[in-house]
Amino acid sequence: MNAEKRREIFTRLRAALPHPTTELEYTSPFELLISVILSAQATDVSVNKATRKLYPVANTPAQIHALGVDGLIPYIQTIGLYRTKAKNVIETCRMLVELHDGQVPRTREQLEALPGVGRKTANVVLNTAFGVPTIAVDTHIFRVSNRTGIAPGKDVDAVEHKLMKLVPTEFLLDAHHWLILHGRYTCIARKPLCWNCSIADLCDFKAKTPLPEKGV
Repeated sequence: MNAEKRREIFTRLRAALPHPTTELEYTSPFELLISVILSAQATDVSVNKATRKLYPVANTPAQIHALGVDGLIPYIQTIGLYRTKAKNVIETCRMLVELHDGQVPRTREQLEALPGVGRKTANVVLNTAFGVPTIAVDTHIFRVSNRTGIAPGKDVDAVEHKLMKLVPTEFLLDAHHWLILHGRYTCIARKPLCWNCSIADLCDFKAKTPLPEKGV
């Protein structure tokens, strides 16, 4: 895919959704951090259902740490891997209180030092909470990048590197959200909705999915 096609793809995605953001519900960088930790191998919908009950009760590092693992579990036990996530969240809250004055750090290194926070989570927090032009490559972005030809790569690190290099600067801040949402709702895994895709004519995917017949 050439640079002209790539620019047109992001121009169209921006036109359709000028101000994209995460579907996780949060009101502070800390809430976002916890929600992203909880969202690993889980849906944003399931995380939001849990945090709607948790955050009105506890939404600071000190408050959630005070719950302890056993106190946190009842709020998040509907989310996959909740026991491991509860331990990570409580330890993360302890570190935020003791090492960062209760604030979410703004550097990748400090974020990735927190339990349950890998590169992808750090990228989401840096991008969404602090406006840093990063791209957190999840399964949706990996699929869209490879299938469309925007930035093909054999693993998430390769795709991230290519996207950071190839996405035009003016689109970098929001590219993460556009690609996730496109993968979540249009360029879906099993049967992409090519017939309803605004960038289908620019995409390198050969086996375009036709408009379903009525009644099918």
